[in-house]
Amino acid sequence: MKGIARGSLFLLMLLFYNKPATAQDHLYSQFFNSPLYLNPALTGQFEGDLRMNLIYRNQWTAVPGSFNYISASIDYNVPRFGGGIGLLVTRSSEGTAYLNLTNISGLYSYSVGSEDFVLSFGLQGGVTNRTLDYNKLVFGDQLDPTLGIVSGTSAAAGSFPFNNKFFFDSGVGTNIAINNFNIGLALQHLNQPNESFTGTPAKLPIRTNMHVSYRLSLDPFDDNIDADEKTYVIPSVVFYKQSNAESYSVGMQYKHKSVNVGLWYRSGNETGPSSVVVSLIFDLFINRDGGEKLRFGISHDAPVLGLTYGNTAGTQEGSLGYETTLPGNANGSDRSQKFEGASRCYQFY
Repeated sequence: MKGIARGSLFLLMLLFYNKPATAQDHLYSQFFNSPLYLNPALTGQFEGDLRMNLIYRNQWTAVPGSFNYISASIDYNVPRFGGGIGLLVTRSSEGTAYLNLTNISGLYSYSVGSEDFVLSFGLQGGVTNRTLDYNKLVFGDQLDPTLGIVSGTSAAAGSFPFNNKFFFDSGVGTNIAINNFNIGLALQHLNQPNESFTGTPAKLPIRTNMHVSYRLSLDPFDDNIDADEKTYVIPSVVFYKQSNAESYSVGMQYKHKSVNVGLWYRSGNETGPSSVVVSLIFDLFINRDGGEKLRFGISHDAPVLGLTYGNTAGTQEGSLGYETTLPGNANGSDRSQKFEGASRCYQFY
């Protein structure tokens, strides 16, 4: 009973607290396995023709109420303009009252550059639906010290004017890959949509994502080795800011052929407890010549500051990716890249 009450109170604080920090987007620890969620400029930025990504996050499993997030995307590489088109679907479910959010967005990217660099620009636009199951909320006047939650009673607080909200949402991004550096910037919720359930305007703050990666080959003098066969160390920094909530992830991946091991520190404060993140990624090449592969990823966030591990039980993520070259393009005749020889952003993850 106490757990349900705490979960309802936490959700009500989110709904009625009118400072700019009310709404915060969820953040994936495996940012490299959710590229379209990270930055729309990464749409179509991969070797094959078609790419699909799925990522699921189960956050703070010991906290009352569930905090689950999932994103699914599909994008198509269009070599003629060095970019692509894509579709991203994101859904979140938070708290015992099932505060649900579903966003469906279309994405487009275009690139300019040369053999030395590739600069990409991305656009994102879509519709978000935000719902709340008011019947799952429990208020203080519905609790009895002896009986617990009194069935059939209604709270004096009354219901919200709106519990099913639709709004348009938009974002932009840019990314540059030059030599061994990859640098990106994305802005989400540019139009700052009103997501209020109460009738009082509550604008969704702009979210800023900045990411920087450096690729260091441990086989620098063997140019005959295929890129997928080399060994790399890839340090990265990812910074998020939404209103007064800030978070950063700093760490590195060790990538040897088809195995990728990562270790990260993720800062907390308004976004949750600080954590150490361990990730493990496997690439399974079904048809290397045809550009067909599967990617499996798992990661775990272990809190180190703020809430203890016993309070949260940590956070788990799982991801699945698939890339392929469509029939007729496998021989490379129609796969001529716009910028031959230049580094591309996908080579950093």
